[in-house]
Amino acid sequence: MTKPAESPGPPPEYPRYPEAPAPAPAYVPSQPRPDHDHLGYRHPPGTRVHYRARQRTADATALGRLALHLPGFLTSLLVVLGTATLLEAWLGLPAWVPTALWLVSGALTFHRPSERFLARHLLRLQHPLPSELAVLAPVWREVTARAGVDGTGYELWIEDSDDLNALAAAGHIVAVTRRALERLPEAQLAAVLAHELGHHTAGHAWTGLLSWWYALPGRLAWLGLAAGTVKLIRIASGFSYVAAGILIVLFGWLVFATLTLTYGLPLLLLALPYLSAAVGRRAELRADRHAAALGFAPMLSRMLHDVLAEEAPASGDDGVLSRLLSTHPDHRTRLHHLQRYLEPRG
Repeated sequence: MTKPAESPGPPPEYPRYPEAPAPAPAYVPSQPRPDHDHLGYRHPPGTRVHYRARQRTADATALGRLALHLPGFLTSLLVVLGTATLLEAWLGLPAWVPTALWLVSGALTFHRPSERFLARHLLRLQHPLPSELAVLAPVWREVTARAGVDGTGYELWIEDSDDLNALAAAGHIVAVTRRALERLPEAQLAAVLAHELGHHTAGHAWTGLLSWWYALPGRLAWLGLAAGTVKLIRIASGFSYVAAGILIVLFGWLVFATLTLTYGLPLLLLALPYLSAAVGRRAELRADRHAAALGFAPMLSRMLHDVLAEEAPASGDDGVLSRLLSTHPDHRTRLHHLQRYLEPRG
C-alpha cells in the first residue's frame, strides 16, 4: 500500500531587506507661480553672450558715499593709531604694523572666503538647494547675459526670510529671500536680480561695505565713550548730585573746546546720517534704472504695485525723521521714476 504524499508545507521565509527610501519630493513653491509674466529667454544655454569690456564701475552715488564717510574714516584712523600706540608701549609692537594691517584689510571685500564668511555668519545667508538653484540659475544667467556681465563671477545665496526682498553685498554676493524665490514669477524675479546686479556694476555694494568697515572703529569708540560717560555720571550721582553736575559741566566744556578748536567741523557729523541716507535712496533709484534699461521695467513696476497693495493696510504714517533716515525710497517714488520706461516711445 503506497504511502500518501506529505504536504509540502509553507514556503521557507527569506530575510526581508528594508525598502529603499522614497526619493525626496521635487521643489514645489508654497504658492504656485502665476502663468502670466513668464521670462522670455533671449539667451538660452549654448547661446553666445557678448560681455562688456568694463563690467564694474563706480558711479556718482558710490563715490559720494565714500566721500561722506571720509570723516568717519579719519576718526577711525585716529582710534586705530591711538590703540596701536598703546600696544607699542605695552608690548613693543611697532604702531605702524596694526595700522597698516587695518588699512589694507579693506581688500577682503573682494576675497571670496571672507565674503562667504560674511554671507554665512553676518548676513545669515544659505547656499541654495539644488532644486532652488535650478529655478534661480537660469534667471540669473539671462539677466547677466542681457547686461553683458559674466554671471559666473557672482555667488547666489538664499535668505531664509518671509520678506519679499533681495540684496547685493561685498564684491560678489547676490541673495534673494526664500519667499521671493517661491512667490515671484520668473520675469519679476529677473527684475529683482537685475536691480541687485545694478548695485554691483555701479559699485554700490563694495563701497557700502568699505564705508561701514572703515567707520567701524570710530563708531565703536564713540559708543564706548558715550556709554562710559553715562555710567560715570550715574555712579557720581549715587554719591552726590554735585559731583554728577561737575562731570556734566566738565563734559560740556570738553565738547565746547573741541568745537572751538576745530571750527565747529564735528557738527557736520550730525548731518552725515541724513546725507548718507539720501545717497542710499539715489543708489536704489539708479539700480531700478539699470533693471529698466535691461527691459525689466514692467516686471519691476508690477512687483512694486503688488507689494504696495499688501503693505497699504498695515502701513502707518512714518515721521519726517524716519523718512529722511531711510536708505530706500518709498514704493510710490520708485514707481514714479519707472513710469518714464513704461510710456511708449514716439
